[in-house]
Amino acid sequence: MRAAAQSKVDGYLEESAQKALRQTGALVPVFEQLARAAGPVHIIQFGDSHTAADEWTGGLREQFRGRFGDGGSGFSLAGHPFPGYRRFDARGGGSTGWVSAGLRAGTGDGWFGLGGVSISTSRPGQTVFLQAECDRLEVHFLQQPGGGRLALYDEDERLENIATEGEMAAGMVRYDMRPGAHRFLLKTLDGRPVRLFGWVADKGTGVTYEALGINGAEATLLLKWDESMLATYLQRREPGLIVLSYGTNEASDPLWHRESYREAFAKVIARLRAAAPAASILVLGPADRWIVTRGRWQLVAGVDDIIAQQESVCKELGCAYWDTRERMGGAGTMRDWQTAGLGQGDRVHFTAAGYHRLANVLYSDLMQLFEAYTKARPNAGEKISHDRPRPNR
Repeated sequence: MRAAAQSKVDGYLEESAQKALRQTGALVPVFEQLARAAGPVHIIQFGDSHTAADEWTGGLREQFRGRFGDGGSGFSLAGHPFPGYRRFDARGGGSTGWVSAGLRAGTGDGWFGLGGVSISTSRPGQTVFLQAECDRLEVHFLQQPGGGRLALYDEDERLENIATEGEMAAGMVRYDMRPGAHRFLLKTLDGRPVRLFGWVADKGTGVTYEALGINGAEATLLLKWDESMLATYLQRREPGLIVLSYGTNEASDPLWHRESYREAFAKVIARLRAAAPAASILVLGPADRWIVTRGRWQLVAGVDDIIAQQESVCKELGCAYWDTRERMGGAGTMRDWQTAGLGQGDRVHFTAAGYHRLANVLYSDLMQLFEAYTKARPNAGEKISHDRPRPNR
């Protein structure tokens, strides 16, 4: 039974190749960055639990690194802000005296940094750590009136004390490090409030693939984050590609109707575009999804509308769109992915093997387009247009 299902999935993936990726001209800016290889290329993926698991993003990260070089782990959240948070390219954690805010509800003052999550404490001696390979480090924190002090260590070496006191703003400090593996530690030095957002661990060249997923999130969660702070940190990262992977949760949320979702999703795209106008934007649509109703499995009908509205917004605003459900075989095929050992029993999430299959086909679709772009690309020295496709009017 499993072998037959695996054969079915193989057939779906063969049949859907190069059919799911649309508005591909929107990818020209990031393709040009990759082709020039003149410096680091940062890819940032915002999303829900499919992103938070870091299986899908981890598979993509390894393939981009294998071809274009390892740029480091880039931005990762501070500490261990919620159960299940992980990054395969960096390891972090902390003491128990931190309180998380933001998350899927986005409640609070909106000062949640680049990843939509913060950790806070007003107790001395609280710590967070990060183990990563890099030659540049940044610490992102809330600068606030009466903010506390932190000590930064690399292994046992005390590097500096960091003061977080000041007017309310996006705070950051940057350090150049010796290349290689590091274990960084931050320790609070007093009882004044400290709020941390995350770390940036970069190398001078190569690709970073930064997974910023929150379990249960919907795309409009980004609209609850402080706009100026998000713009400050996003501009600091200078992403070549912003990936949005939402829709699974919206598909079963009764709050959304066709037009209301379309309007809200367009606002999300507009906010990111305003903050990072040079970046390509790629939207990954929701996967096939089922739900148990009265003891029987049924398809979640809302997936159809979410896909339609996301793709419509992408056409209008000049973003690339990858129809995840179509690429995996279409409506109803999660049942076969589950039987094949590639989907979990909830028929919502994938297994590690399933996420890696998705990573393989998405990377393949992108690289086939990249190869075509590099062959058609103007010769060195000629002017290259980075214009995106004109939005539909």
